[in-house]
Amino acid sequence: MSSSEVIDWDEAMQQCGEDEEFLRELLADLRSETDTQMAKIEETIRNPTDSPFIQIMRASHVIKGAASNLMCAQLRHSAMNLESAASAAANDSNGVSNPSVLQPVQEKYEELKVAVANYHDYLKSVGV
Repeated sequence: MSSSEVIDWDEAMQQCGEDEEFLRELLADLRSETDTQMAKIEETIRNPTDSPFIQIMRASHVIKGAASNLMCAQLRHSAMNLESAASAAANDSNGVSNPSVLQPVQEKYEELKVAVANYHDYLKSVGV
């Protein structure tokens, strides 16, 4: 995974008015928010309650939006894919009990986990 797929540093710097310290702070905040949302998704997958796909959709949406603002393409793309899969599952009347509906959600969740791990690795590599 190239660093440009994890984050477009130049674009992110422009978003932050060329203030690297501020960008680093926002990237750390994104790590924290992403970890919080991933924990929610994991808990929802382990213990589905009412409207689990809606909960997954919402958590994915939060990650997608924050990643988009900071030019983190892989995170944004993976979160968007999970949000879409969860949306499709939410619209299926047999959602939780239908393996063919649940499988794409689980697959997209696994992809998002890889993107989050790549993001964490990237932050470590730049000292954030």
